[in-house]
Amino acid sequence: MPLHRLTQIVMGVPDVARTTAYYTEFGLTAGRPNLLSTVEGGEQLRVVHAHRRRLLELGVGADDPDDLDRTAAALARLDVPVERTATSVSAVDPGTEVLVRVEIAPRLRQTPVPAPVYNAPGSILRTGERAAGILREGPVRPRKLGHVVLGSTDQEASQRFFQQGIGFRVSDTVKGLAAFMRCSTDHHNVLVQQAPVAFLHHSSWQVDDVDEIGRGATAMLAKDPERHTWGLGRHHIGSNFFWYLKDPAGNFSEYYSDIDCIVDDALWTPRDWEGAQGLYNWGPPPPPSFLEPEDLAALMTGAHAPGK
Repeated sequence: MPLHRLTQIVMGVPDVARTTAYYTEFGLTAGRPNLLSTVEGGEQLRVVHAHRRRLLELGVGADDPDDLDRTAAALARLDVPVERTATSVSAVDPGTEVLVRVEIAPRLRQTPVPAPVYNAPGSILRTGERAAGILREGPVRPRKLGHVVLGSTDQEASQRFFQQGIGFRVSDTVKGLAAFMRCSTDHHNVLVQQAPVAFLHHSSWQVDDVDEIGRGATAMLAKDPERHTWGLGRHHIGSNFFWYLKDPAGNFSEYYSDIDCIVDDALWTPRDWEGAQGLYNWGPPPPPSFLEPEDLAALMTGAHAPGK
C-alpha cells in the first residue's frame, strides 16, 4: 500500500519536562529538545505544552508525490480542508481534533531478531542453558511506534476521515464503538473509538518479545508502582502481548510484541467483535480506569476552557 508507517506523534501535555522524563525511562532516546527516538523509527515522539493532554499531530509515511495527490483528492471529496506542500498533505479530523500529516518518508527497515528458543512438550530445543530472556541485562528499547488509540466525538466521521480520506484500511471493528485501521502491514496503526471528548487514550511501542514487555514494565514499576495500569495479557484483536502503564499526564503507554501482520488484503477478512474479545484474550480483566480514564470529566471540562 502507498502508506507505509507512522512517522511521528506530537503529544500535548501540561508538564513537558515530567512527561519527557517518563518516556526516556520508558526506553525512548532523548535527542533534540523534547524529541524522543525509537531504535529504528527515528524521532517518533515530540512532547509540547498543551492546556490539557491530547494528541496534536500524527505523521503518516507515504512513498511519493502521487500518493500525496491521491490523499488530497480523497480528502477534498469529503469536503475536508487540506494544506498541501511539496512533501506533505495535512488535514484535521474534527472528531479526534488531530492534525494528520501524510508526508513523504523512507520506509522503515527493521533488523530481524532471532526467534526465542522455547522448550515445549515433545520439542526440547534448549538444553543445558538458561532461557535467553532471563539473561538480558540492558534497558528495554522500543523498536518503533506501533499505533495510537484516539477518542473521537464522532467515531463514524473519524473512521471515514482515516479510511476514505487518508487511505487507511480497516482490519477489524468493535460493534458500534471502534475501528482498528492500518497504514502498514501491522494489524492496526490507529484505533478510533467513540468518546465524549477527543483525547489520546494510549500510544503503543514495539519491543522484541514478551520478555522485553515484562522487563520494561518491571523496570518502570520498580521506580513508581503507581504507573501500572493493565497487564500482562494478550489481546484477541491484533493478537499482541501487552502491558499498559500511565505517564504523568494521564496517557497510557503500551509495550507490545507479536502483533498480527497483514501483507495481502485478500487473505484477511475484517470481523466485527463484541464483548470481552474486543479487549483481550487472556490476562487480568481491564480496570475501570482503562475503559474510562479517571480524568475524563476533567478532559471534557478542559476541552471547553479557553486556551485548550
